[in-house]
Amino acid sequence: MSWLINSSIGRKLIMSISGLFLVLFLMFHSLMNFVVIISADAYNAIAAALGANWYALIGTGILALGFIIHIIYASVLTLQNQKARGSNKYAVAKSQKTVTWASKNMFILGTIIFGFLVLHLINFWSKMQLVELMHGHNYAAAGFHDPTDGAYFIRELFTQPLYSIIYIVWLVAIWFHLTHGFWSAMQTLGWNNRIWLPRLKTLSYVVATIICLLFISVPVYYLLGFGA
Repeated sequence: MSWLINSSIGRKLIMSISGLFLVLFLMFHSLMNFVVIISADAYNAIAAALGANWYALIGTGILALGFIIHIIYASVLTLQNQKARGSNKYAVAKSQKTVTWASKNMFILGTIIFGFLVLHLINFWSKMQLVELMHGHNYAAAGFHDPTDGAYFIRELFTQPLYSIIYIVWLVAIWFHLTHGFWSAMQTLGWNNRIWLPRLKTLSYVVATIICLLFISVPVYYLLGFGA
């Protein structure tokens, strides 16, 4: 099993599996967020179910581990690729005219995504699940808003134009990251023949677009004043 850590193929395999796991999470999270447009009460019911329960905590831990593994392996592979190119970076870039912009800038896109993820955790997770863990049912006495009222936090943030614009820019970065990352992960896992690879590339655009449109619909909904 040491080849999974020590070899380039093993690292790519781990990064691909962790990446696909995160795609599934993004799909679930985007669908969950979209529910707030349909019904704030329904969204809050989901938020309450995913609060400080044992299964939610296990899920949060697994998700955090997936992010950490993906980021570490992406960083290692990026450094390896840069070292391998050495002084021939210009020649390599010139010979890869057919390679998409997203594939050449995955690390930059990932850095943008990670930066906003930290901001997102501060604005949501730290005010919801973390408050429940630290204060239990005494959050009101500690001066915190009801952590299961997720619709409140969404409304508070997405009625702010600046935050909504930053959020949408973040989603554009995610879109580019997913359009390459999804099919590249599947290729690493063996789906790289002439029939399936073009289909997977098309599917990558479909999946990335659906996820990002679901996410974007929420700030747009509040910015237009429908959720006021």
